[in-house]
Amino acid sequence: MSPEVNRAQRRVLIVSPHFPPVNAPDHQRVRMSLPYLEEFGWRPFLLTVDPEKVEGAKDSFMREVLPAELSLKSTNAFSPALTRRVGLGDLGIRAYPHLKRAGEQILKTEQIDLIYFSTTVFNVFALARGWQKQFGIPYVLDFQDPWLSDYYDQPNGKTPPGGWTRYRASQFLAKRLEPFSLRKASHVTSVSSGYVDVLRGRYPWLRGDQFTVLPFGASEHDFELLQRMKVQQAVFKPEAGKRHWVYLGRGGADMSFAVRAFLHALQVARERSPESFTDLTVHFIGTDYATSDRARKTVEPLAVELGVADLVHEQTTRIPYFEALQCLLDADAILVFGSDDSSYTASKIYPCILANKPLLAIFYEQSSVVEVLRKTRCGSVVTFNANSTIDEVSDQISQNFLSDQGSVPTEVDWNEFEKYTAREMTRRLCTVFDNCIDGKAVSTN
Repeated sequence: MSPEVNRAQRRVLIVSPHFPPVNAPDHQRVRMSLPYLEEFGWRPFLLTVDPEKVEGAKDSFMREVLPAELSLKSTNAFSPALTRRVGLGDLGIRAYPHLKRAGEQILKTEQIDLIYFSTTVFNVFALARGWQKQFGIPYVLDFQDPWLSDYYDQPNGKTPPGGWTRYRASQFLAKRLEPFSLRKASHVTSVSSGYVDVLRGRYPWLRGDQFTVLPFGASEHDFELLQRMKVQQAVFKPEAGKRHWVYLGRGGADMSFAVRAFLHALQVARERSPESFTDLTVHFIGTDYATSDRARKTVEPLAVELGVADLVHEQTTRIPYFEALQCLLDADAILVFGSDDSSYTASKIYPCILANKPLLAIFYEQSSVVEVLRKTRCGSVVTFNANSTIDEVSDQISQNFLSDQGSVPTEVDWNEFEKYTAREMTRRLCTVFDNCIDGKAVSTN
């Protein structure tokens, strides 16, 4: 054990409504930290929602990789079939009273030192302030995405996921609950410095030393487990004479610029050399968070428009996490697309790097992902900004990736990559926890 480890073990209640086997990206920080928290002096108590009450895909393998001894409490939630009749399908609303009761019980019976909310089910953040007042226990909030956002209020012609009624209802709550929850927070972790800038600009009473920018960690352990579990994916068959390029993640209006630029570059490259693309399929997997009956394709329509529909396969439904990792290992090249929102970051970049395949990333130039990719030298990085045109970005894609058919292997600087591992991110998170308890005002950015 390193000398920096706090040997006097403290206890943290972690609230994460999504949890394995639920296949959701917002619990990955928590899941990946579990093997290391006790090493750095913190025993976790998990408060989650019963997976049977959570909509979305499940991955049974994810449960198998959890630590054997884990203090976990799963609560009930109102059925979405019932609450959606009155327009309340949000898990944070459905589970709120159940989480409140279960959390109070844990706080009464266990000697909890700190409470950590790590989720994009933001409405449950409001529980923190009540618990802090009732039990005198400090809390930390984790902003993995924007909660209150004016992105879709801008004159960009884009429709928010779920439609305008759902968007306006969620923003109505966010305008009230975000400042309420932040007011008494001891600290805030965030995946993006852009989110920090927005929050500090919105609430002048927040101090800079209350924030730590903390990206998700890269779990090398997951790839080690993948080999042992012999997971197979059913999206495509790796076979001789065929090439498969893979993008894993959501689509949507804010991704359309990066995706369109890539498809346009693909169209131009094929026009120049048709024979070079006869064996290629580009897979877009898990592009919509909605269930299959409500999901809609956002990539294939662009491919049809640009004349490359025969090269593109879009699967809107998400696949289990470890099957997704296997897709990366089976791919001939990996694609990662970023949002036109300058503060957007992407935790999915780390598995893409660990797969160690030729990689193309297309991101807004201010995204934190760009810095990670360039420092680790793990692939081709193409950037854009608010003034970029499709033709300009397409030219970069052609020069940096399509010119060699996406076949140049990456030469990752693994020493540089070490600072982005799950263990290192957990160490930094525990430093935040320690400082909250010890009364130190410090940012570990």
